[in-house]
Amino acid sequence: MQTRKIPATIVTGFLGSGKTTLLRHLLTNAKGRRIAVIVNEFGELGIDGELLKGCGIGCDEEGEENGQLFELANGCLCCTVQEEFAPVMEQLAARRDQIDHLVIETSGLALPKPLVQAFQWPALRSVFTVDSVITVVDAPAVAAGDFADDPVAVDAQRRADDNLDHDSPLHELFEDQLATADLVIVHKTDGMDAAALQGVEAAIRAETPAGVKLVHAQHGRIDPEVLLGLERAVEDVIDQRKTHHDEEEDHDHDAFDSVSVTLDVSDREKLQRALVALVQRHEIYRAKGFVALPGAAMRLVVQGVGQRFDSYFDRAWRAGEARSTRLVLIGDHLDGAVLQRELSEALA
Repeated sequence: MQTRKIPATIVTGFLGSGKTTLLRHLLTNAKGRRIAVIVNEFGELGIDGELLKGCGIGCDEEGEENGQLFELANGCLCCTVQEEFAPVMEQLAARRDQIDHLVIETSGLALPKPLVQAFQWPALRSVFTVDSVITVVDAPAVAAGDFADDPVAVDAQRRADDNLDHDSPLHELFEDQLATADLVIVHKTDGMDAAALQGVEAAIRAETPAGVKLVHAQHGRIDPEVLLGLERAVEDVIDQRKTHHDEEEDHDHDAFDSVSVTLDVSDREKLQRALVALVQRHEIYRAKGFVALPGAAMRLVVQGVGQRFDSYFDRAWRAGEARSTRLVLIGDHLDGAVLQRELSEALA
């Protein structure tokens, strides 16, 4: 009797579209599924991975193991597939009887097609099947005539990652993510009028294969039954999905800076003002990290793209856990000592 293949769902979408929010909701509403997760993250801290751990992946409410988190640091998944992806998949294959579903969250600028094609390798094809490719779209951004909330920051993120294509227009990368989709999540639709949504859907359908469904969502709240179990076996048909990058054999490479700073924070709003001012003075494209506020039992998450910053409490500090504030700043021509000094002075 042939052993059941592990279905794999690939989640793609630009920076700020809401991939991690979607994944967070999926994991907290897994309904008993044992989900393994691969998160592609770059920077000194695997912040997105930490957020996912905070959702309880690894154990359910009764303390039973229900999944395992793998972080792939430094580089987009499709480009490092030979170096990191294969060993991780081998580990998952060895635990196939403990896994009901695999979810892969790609970096915001990864090309989904090469990743799906990796599932054509004999060693992977015998164990895994690509259940579907899900593309998350920032609906208000598309309605405004863009593909992301902050296209400048998205372009900066691309140039910050030396494994990504830097030459193609960003709209081509956006179109490639749609061209490989089996399901499109039209995200952040709350507050949009019917005419604007109709325009967004028309723009998306112009780039997606026939028959691809569009689902509206807010704050990542989508029933797992909609996301999982599409049974598309995408590895068998991916070569028929044409993208702008089908003929490319190599990627261009640039450098990026990723700087970590440790801070003493007493006021949440003061920190946000200091970060906004810092971004105005330096080429900082993204900021992510955890903050320990005096007297707060919960850990504060801070995330910023360009000059937009959000913060929220994600979980209680654990017993014995060091309560410290540490941020990662990603950008160009960054001097860690200067950034540390300026932020410390602003918070004094």
